[in-house]
Amino acid sequence: MSEYRIGEGMEVTLHFTLKLEDGTVVDSTRDKAPATFQVGDGNLPPGFESPLKGLTDGDQGSYEIAPEHAFGQHNPQNVQRLKREDFQEIELEPGTVMSFSDPAGGELPGVIASVEGDQVDVDFNHPLAGRTLTFEVEVLGVRPATTH
Repeated sequence: MSEYRIGEGMEVTLHFTLKLEDGTVVDSTRDKAPATFQVGDGNLPPGFESPLKGLTDGDQGSYEIAPEHAFGQHNPQNVQRLKREDFQEIELEPGTVMSFSDPAGGELPGVIASVEGDQVDVDFNHPLAGRTLTFEVEVLGVRPATTH
């Protein structure tokens, strides 16, 4: 049993499962290697880290994470109307995830929300925005993070 507990400056190894309200699994490490991260390194949104504080090796829990602590609320301003001709010969169907260039030169995922005539609405919200998520964890190991 570890004397360490999850908190600032700790490295945590755990298995997790992320589920939607209806129980649909959106992400899980159960069928692969566990996740290892350092508390506060940005790998987990703060809303996912805070319920883990104080847990130690072998602890398990299930936590409901509200949208504002997960991936934010759905923002209608993140839905943009583009011209059909901007997509060349691409087959467009609602629900298709595409990659767009953002003004800073990076990549931004967008989901085709609707196609009407020569107008295409693209939703740039995080796919899990506005969703309450269930975060199930099994803590495998907690130890002081070593600085590289």
